[in-house]
Amino acid sequence: MDWIAIVVQGVVALLTLAGIAYGLIALWGARDFERVASGPVGEGFAPGVSILKPVKGVDPRMYAGLVSHCMQEYSGEFELLFGVSSLEDDAVREIARLRVEWPQVSIRLVECRARLGANGKMSNLVQMLPEARFEHVIVNDSDIRVSPHYLQRVMAGFMDETVGLVTVPYVGRAEGTLWSRLEALGIATDFAVGVLTARKLEGGIRFGLGSTLATTKTALAAMGGFEVLVDQLADDYEMGARLSKAGYRVELVREIVETTVPAYGLRGFCEHQLRWARSTRDSRRWGYVGLGVTYVLPWSMAAMVASGFALWSISLFSMALLVRVSVALTVGVGILRDGQVLRDIVWLPLRDCFGLFFWAWSYAGDTIVWRGERFRLRRGVLERV
Repeated sequence: MDWIAIVVQGVVALLTLAGIAYGLIALWGARDFERVASGPVGEGFAPGVSILKPVKGVDPRMYAGLVSHCMQEYSGEFELLFGVSSLEDDAVREIARLRVEWPQVSIRLVECRARLGANGKMSNLVQMLPEARFEHVIVNDSDIRVSPHYLQRVMAGFMDETVGLVTVPYVGRAEGTLWSRLEALGIATDFAVGVLTARKLEGGIRFGLGSTLATTKTALAAMGGFEVLVDQLADDYEMGARLSKAGYRVELVREIVETTVPAYGLRGFCEHQLRWARSTRDSRRWGYVGLGVTYVLPWSMAAMVASGFALWSISLFSMALLVRVSVALTVGVGILRDGQVLRDIVWLPLRDCFGLFFWAWSYAGDTIVWRGERFRLRRGVLERV
């Protein structure tokens, strides 16, 4: 019926316009971050810091990431603590190699025998924290690669005594397959965009990013320690949210780190994307509902199809494409300095179609797969299936 077609056209056109508006706000948020994050980097402020790295197995490019932590141009003291559930773990050999090649760096291994909750990473951190020598601690993943100025710039965030958590943006280094490249593209042009937009609209961020979670033992104690996160999937988000509730500020500093995106097949890509989607859904329920309108390219393509490629819909698609590409280049290339975005930008419409699909699919169930284990999510809490 004609009226049904008119309604469908009107709905997808409105969703497209909402997506364009989101893109313009995202550009505003990116400009604000660029301006504020260009300040001093805390020269002369160099407290001692313990870097805590829970590890399990050997990830691609992991050793290069570990070496980058040893090459810090930092005037203060720092140490590297690695936590493993078993001394038989393959990562132990890599840590032994690191200790031989970097004897001037304090590197220690902590065996974390107890499994204190469904989240193995947090379980290890509970057991590692008592071994840390310094008040300031940084948690990041085993494959994170950093610049020589990483510690200086992250620690500069604590020059403001109201800050309880410092976190940083990151890029994903793709490992060759199309699915790996799509995920890396999404990190630079979708996930990071959402972070900067939330920062602008909410007057700051109230969550952390797993690429870097820098805090203090005092702040951790105020939120209940790592113990309160041992059953949480989105431990980085929860850590920032709980520290905010405890009265601390979360600071996002402009120090870009790199993680490795595995050479996924389609199944691995789908499992990882769905885990991210359901994790975000449970962490920011109302904000996640609105995430659907941000996928402006699928909605604008739907408007063209619904209207029979009418001139107005083609014009709307052109406007949506211009805004979407502008956001991708501004954040992905301008702020994150991720050259992969230029190489893979042709895949942006496909990436956004997958993003919209996983957003919708996330509401179809509560199970996720994490490091080969299957869990059920109950408002962010993990239950082993």
